Amino acid sequence: MSGELFAGYPPVRTDEAVGPEGRLRSGWVELAAALETVGRDRLVLAADDLAARRRALGVSVSLWVDGRQELRPVPMDPVPRLVGASTWATLSAGVAQRHRALDAFLADAYRPAGRRRGDTDRAAEIVRAGVLPDWAVAHSPGRDPDAVAMAWPGQRRAAVAGTDVVRTPDGRWVVAKDNLRVPSGIGYALANRDSARTAAPELFPHVGRPVVDPADAVPLLAAALAAAAPPACSGPARVAVLTQGETDGAWFEHQVLAAALDVPLVRAGDLHPRGDGGLEAVIDGERVPVDVLYRRFDDSSLGAYRTGANLPLDVALTEAVRAGRLGLANVPGNGVADDAAGYAWVPAMIRFYLGEEPLLDSAETWVLADPAAWAAVRGRLAGLDVEEVAGYGGRRVVHGPACSRAELEALRAEITAAPHRFVAREPLEPSTAPTLVDGELRPRPVDLRIFSVSGPTTTTLPLALTRVAPDDGPARPGVPGGGSKDTWLLR
Repeated sequence: MSGELFAGYPPVRTDEAVGPEGRLRSGWVELAAALETVGRDRLVLAADDLAARRRALGVSVSLWVDGRQELRPVPMDPVPRLVGASTWATLSAGVAQRHRALDAFLADAYRPAGRRRGDTDRAAEIVRAGVLPDWAVAHSPGRDPDAVAMAWPGQRRAAVAGTDVVRTPDGRWVVAKDNLRVPSGIGYALANRDSARTAAPELFPHVGRPVVDPADAVPLLAAALAAAAPPACSGPARVAVLTQGETDGAWFEHQVLAAALDVPLVRAGDLHPRGDGGLEAVIDGERVPVDVLYRRFDDSSLGAYRTGANLPLDVALTEAVRAGRLGLANVPGNGVADDAAGYAWVPAMIRFYLGEEPLLDSAETWVLADPAAWAAVRGRLAGLDVEEVAGYGGRRVVHGPACSRAELEALRAEITAAPHRFVAREPLEPSTAPTLVDGELRPRPVDLRIFSVSGPTTTTLPLALTRVAPDDGPARPGVPGGGSKDTWLLR
């Protein structure tokens, strides 16, 4: 391998661009040549320009660090990440399959009024079939009984899903997490392409194959949101993006989404009841009816905000849904399907609801509420990741290999006291990709968030968000301080 930029690039067995023998992988030859033509100095200038532009735009994200929420800028690396057409086809099919199964599980878990009136067993069908234990659904901390009334009959509860995947050392793509509550990242992926076109436009013509435009995802997202409109909605669905406002860590993304969809961005205080039981929003001084709210609000925050009529937001939304005049995307209560315990059962859900084998692997996971699972891993915590079941967004994940003996003993005691609070899983070692670090290309761990939407059909959006770990160890992208890359899906 020759060239100034790749000189001294360490061969890493997990790298997507350079093989263990030090040679460029076939899909990277054209882009590497283009990067060398641009040169180190131009790339450094591009990186500086990216940082300045994104600071000015307010590209930031809210992260949980040591139990506290912090607002951090999202730096972007000027070197894109390549995803080949055949790889993308496999990922797209697997993500859509997973979304279909999770939607079916949510419908099962939240079936209105339980089962037939005469049934003595009112458990979910997947429980009645013996596939999942009853406590996995009925006593999940992510299940919200009040959420039954926040979807109109037959509505898909997860209109938008985000699936985190990593490429492992053996070349497999493995799902690391499902995100069904308020999945973020679509706006950041759109912004990344705009930033890349501005910072290093000369790279695009030299990759050798057409690159998918992330903007192609916007009509598909718009159609899925329109499909969330209740049956009583006549004419084109009137959609708005519901935000907490400037205090929200993803405020930048909310603005990007509203602009891309060409719909209003509204806050709780903008909403007022309509005479027919629905809601309308005050936009530029006028009251405009709303049929669908693209909810960019955590479930737990809905009751803390009040509408313009001084009603708690969650109450106002529920009443409008019950009146058949509003659809929410996504419906609250989806934590029953996407928490750390739910992840363990997705392969079983795919087999039960779809009658198919999973197209994408999951990391081996033990739900420690099961005494047999806890007994199997009690002595192996040093080699596993331990996550709290109710830890939305990964607020507490303990990486066993990084723990001292004393820390492991404390963790073991904590689990022993309340094993139902935890799951353990085999750590995933993600692939690395060339990243500009102090003027040189170095391998950094990356993951990929893929988005899918459900409406009349379930479709994977033609865009993805690559997240980059802040350093070269441990290999866990998405941790605080990390950044992102523009993801090039090749045709």
